[in-house]
Amino acid sequence: MHARMNAEVFQALADPTRLRIIESLQDGERAVNDIVDRVEVHQSGVSRHLRILHGAGFVRLRPAGSRHLYSLRPERFRELDRWVAGYRALWESRLGRLEQALERGRAARAVRRERMP
Repeated sequence: MHARMNAEVFQALADPTRLRIIESLQDGERAVNDIVDRVEVHQSGVSRHLRILHGAGFVRLRPAGSRHLYSLRPERFRELDRWVAGYRALWESRLGRLEQALERGRAARAVRRERMP
């Protein structure tokens, strides 16, 4: 069974700033100010985007004294991968048929070239 995806998931990922935040967290846990430095967005904007990503399940928050540390939640990305996998077979099949059609076209052109005087 494929994971269910809702609009909130795709809306969370659709924003370029949120994608940069996700990329900044690929190397591990970071404090908000570290993320601000990496994505070059004001702290209030980063905090707003982090709330959206947290609500959509892509990041986790760990309080550490006065700091808030954020990290990626791999399970949410696995769910997204499973959902995409449900469609992967569809486009791979179509790409396979396209590749076969292109190969037939190349073979037909080669035969025509061979027949030309």
